[in-house]
Amino acid sequence: MTDFDYDLFVIGAGSGGVRASRIAASHGARVAVAEEFRVGGTCVIRGCVPKKLLVYASHFAHTLHDAPTYGWNLGETAFDWAKLRDFVASDVDRLERAYTSTLESNKVEHFAERAVVAGPNTVRLASGREISAKVILIAVGAWPVMPEIDGAEHCITSNEVFHLPELPGRIVIQGAGYIALEFAGVFNALGSQVTVVNRSDKILRGYDHDLTERLLPIMQARGIEFAFNHPIEKVSKQADDSLLVRTAGGLEIAADAVMVATGRRPKTDGLGLESVGVDLGANGEIPVDEYNRTSCPSIYAVGDVTDRVQLTPVAIRQGHAFADTVFGAMPRTVAYDHIPSAVFTQPPIAAVGLTEEQARLVHGHVKVFKSDFRPMQNMFSAVAERGYYKLVVDPVTDKVLGIHMIGPDSPEILQAAAIAVKAGLTKAQFDETVALHPSMAEELVLMR
Repeated sequence: MTDFDYDLFVIGAGSGGVRASRIAASHGARVAVAEEFRVGGTCVIRGCVPKKLLVYASHFAHTLHDAPTYGWNLGETAFDWAKLRDFVASDVDRLERAYTSTLESNKVEHFAERAVVAGPNTVRLASGREISAKVILIAVGAWPVMPEIDGAEHCITSNEVFHLPELPGRIVIQGAGYIALEFAGVFNALGSQVTVVNRSDKILRGYDHDLTERLLPIMQARGIEFAFNHPIEKVSKQADDSLLVRTAGGLEIAADAVMVATGRRPKTDGLGLESVGVDLGANGEIPVDEYNRTSCPSIYAVGDVTDRVQLTPVAIRQGHAFADTVFGAMPRTVAYDHIPSAVFTQPPIAAVGLTEEQARLVHGHVKVFKSDFRPMQNMFSAVAERGYYKLVVDPVTDKVLGIHMIGPDSPEILQAAAIAVKAGLTKAQFDETVALHPSMAEELVLMR
């Protein structure tokens, strides 16, 4: 590989790119990575990490509200958006330094500028410098989609939401996926008046219907308004700098901020991939084989830029598997079944495996076990929100095909339960497990 400047050049220093760089370097490869924005990628800089910090802060708002029931007399309380925003930003800075340190400690050279593909074994930096590499890895992630809206310049996406100068008194959020609903819960808890508008009448497509049908009325009871079949048509700035949102269905909604969360698109525009024979999908995604190779033999891709599962842990596994395969002489692939996922709404939902509908399509007949209960911690709240757990079971093998949960701490509980589903454990084995009492998790082994 000495005929090239580097053995591996990675475009994009997000979770997948950093993991691939580190592992490839540990196998002895000479590695460089280019990142045009900040090291860490979507998850660390403008995604799941800062968002989860906002979720924690919004949970505290509910706890404060219920404090008198717990016996705490706190007196007058006030929320300071700027203090929270700046704390979150400082933690993002800390994580970026940690990711950068990881690259440096593994002797990965870091170019803080944009890079594009100039040939099957060549990248071109924004400065004009061309660099050769035996292998090129594309790990640039995805970017929020802004639909064609009259007045789109007045809207923000999940990229900008962490930098709002002040907490909006009124916010309109377009979309009904996990990003839209998570931020709806955050802003609602922090005191904003929230209206969610959506093109259809469905929320969280792909999740079990029993979960979404329970989540919607809970969010409405918490004060979040929903306008289904009302996509935004126009956003106008008013004389007082507020915004007026007009939907395709004729609604007019006053707002101080408008956030669009209608999906993400692989960030392949202008990367030069087509010029070297890398095929792209209809949405700009890069199709790859099981070993992450594109249609160009020297170019690979991992993470949200591909046509697979857009989750940070998946990107990390793909990056690791790529490096082991190409530079460690240990061919590895990533299994895409039984991937757990969560939506940090309020309350959160979590799932692994097949939904009931999916299981019926695959297996015909399935057994379904349900637990509908009021979590003990909700006894302190005047809002009687209930938890709900569901097991989908193959009636022939007795294997648990899927677990679906809504309620406090569901993502924390599901991670361990996902191991059982991945291992192919049966409903009988769940039943044989002694319950941990009192806990919400015990409901998983008490369904009959």
